[in-house]
Amino acid sequence: MLAFVLLCVVPPFLLSLVFTALLRRWAPAWGLVDRPGPRKVHERPTPMGGGVALWFSVVTPLAIASLLAADMLPGISLKTLLPQQVTSELDLSQLAPRLSLLWGILAGATLLAVVGLIDDFRNLSWKPRLAVQVLVAVGLVLGGVRGTLFVPGPLVGAAVTVLWILVLVNAFNFLDNMDGLAGGIALIAASLFALVLLVGTHRPHWLVAGVLLVLAGALAGFLCHNWPPARIFLGDAGSYFIGCLLATLTVVGTFYEPDPAATTDGRHVMLAPLFILAIPLYDFTSVMLIRLSRGHSPFQPDKNHFSHRLVDLGLSRRNAVLTVHLATLMTGLGGVLLYQVADWPAALLIVALIACILAVIAILETVARPAQSTPPADPTAAPTAAPTAAPTAAPSPTSADDAPEVGGGGPHA
Repeated sequence: MLAFVLLCVVPPFLLSLVFTALLRRWAPAWGLVDRPGPRKVHERPTPMGGGVALWFSVVTPLAIASLLAADMLPGISLKTLLPQQVTSELDLSQLAPRLSLLWGILAGATLLAVVGLIDDFRNLSWKPRLAVQVLVAVGLVLGGVRGTLFVPGPLVGAAVTVLWILVLVNAFNFLDNMDGLAGGIALIAASLFALVLLVGTHRPHWLVAGVLLVLAGALAGFLCHNWPPARIFLGDAGSYFIGCLLATLTVVGTFYEPDPAATTDGRHVMLAPLFILAIPLYDFTSVMLIRLSRGHSPFQPDKNHFSHRLVDLGLSRRNAVLTVHLATLMTGLGGVLLYQVADWPAALLIVALIACILAVIAILETVARPAQSTPPADPTAAPTAAPTAAPTAAPSPTSADDAPEVGGGGPHA
């Protein structure tokens, strides 16, 4: 299994490491530069286009693997590269329909990445972006990406799947607001999902786990350039691509398998995706509630994200990012722990644990930083004349950086 993991992780890591370095040089010439603005936390112009490098580093290894599976590369085949354990359990003769579904997912994620890339250039309105997201989500569901949820009838599963894709695409767009934040959370989530599919289920699910490991390797290479202080940003192209892949792969991945020898049904493990992605979902939900409670548009960008609120409490940006990463790891490990318990009563204890973690985070976030009081005046000091108010400057026109966007995400929103 270690050989399989290394085979999936190392090539995309090296591709991402090199190609992201090239994008750092090419992006300014293409006009892919994110400039400081009122709702952004970075202080100098920084290249975008990290999402392009991430897309290339994920799609290229998967394309080569697909060609090998179809025996289209002379002199080499997938059987000679994969470990014997994988080839014995992975029915290569039935791989074609599963690869067609995989490339349907990649096509949808690529379309969203293209829309995000256009937005990185031109600051699109939220309406066309949301419309494309809905079309892609519906198309993926019609193409076979659909959760069952143990509910009779396909409509409920289809509707929940569309909502799941839309929420996660925008949740990771929300999280792209500080150096290393969205990429780090996605790396943790992809790694934990792969771990569950390889060792948590009744039998390993090599294909979906392999795609998740490829994504994890590409994210690790990108983070070498995006870790604070970032030298390149992910951009909406990257956040849309990540969100779509994680949303769809968690649907097509088999997290629950009935075990005839078990005395319980074990359906509690279906909560694992919610636990692993609890922090992105918490950030998305809390930001939407804050905007609506203040009478703002849910599509208006602001600085009310989880990481921003941690900075308001006094954390540095780097420590805020690390705190969010650790919170993601804590809730994610709860999802992995679900596979070590046998029934719902034990699973509900883990549910309570995750709920307590999120409640503690919410309580800490409500503690306002004490306002810095003005030092008392010296009674012995001579009175001074009140300063004359300076004339106020005329307000400047709104810049493109303040344009509304879906979810208010984007580079360091």
